[in-house]
Amino acid sequence: MNAMQHARISAKRWGGEAEDYYEIHNFIDSTKILCSDARHRILHTLWGVSQVVVPIFGHSIQNSAGKSIDVKDLCERDHLLVDYQQRFIPTLHDFVGSIDPQQLPAHFTIQIEQLHEQYINNPEISKLLLSPLNITGKLESLLLTHNSWFLGEILPQMGYGTFSLQPIGLTPADFFNAMHFELWMDNGMALPKSAQALQQRKHIFN
Repeated sequence: MNAMQHARISAKRWGGEAEDYYEIHNFIDSTKILCSDARHRILHTLWGVSQVVVPIFGHSIQNSAGKSIDVKDLCERDHLLVDYQQRFIPTLHDFVGSIDPQQLPAHFTIQIEQLHEQYINNPEISKLLLSPLNITGKLESLLLTHNSWFLGEILPQMGYGTFSLQPIGLTPADFFNAMHFELWMDNGMALPKSAQALQQRKHIFN
């Protein structure tokens, strides 16, 4: 489903015009330039919405009908759940758990440390860059934020200034090339581990 189709769903639910919502949906899918298959959906997570989308677009937008729309609800109901057939919203840990440590770049932790040193004196940026590690507990998750795309494209859109011209050894490809494609990524054709665990708990308590 493309961004305009998602935008039309939003317009039907919240009112206004599809164009009111297109920019947000297009941004969520902008990771397609990083990876051509469904592995790209790293922003299709609550981490992606809360840590990236909301800081860029704000907690709410006003549509052309004058109605205030909650951005988090918009993303979850009209994009994430739609792409996964209303079955689940994957966690960041689901994506990171698909990474094969044997396929990671050599000495990537050293490269991450060197990149992070540039932002260590800015607690707000440092917290954001380290958020994948705090959520997943896995060092390889930091490849998601310590790369040329996140530092050069995402941080400036969040209001953290422009990125200075300098070579960066880590790119989004280092993250995606090490990630296995799993069936749940493909429009919810299967359940990720987080959704499986939730189903098991529901079964136990029912």
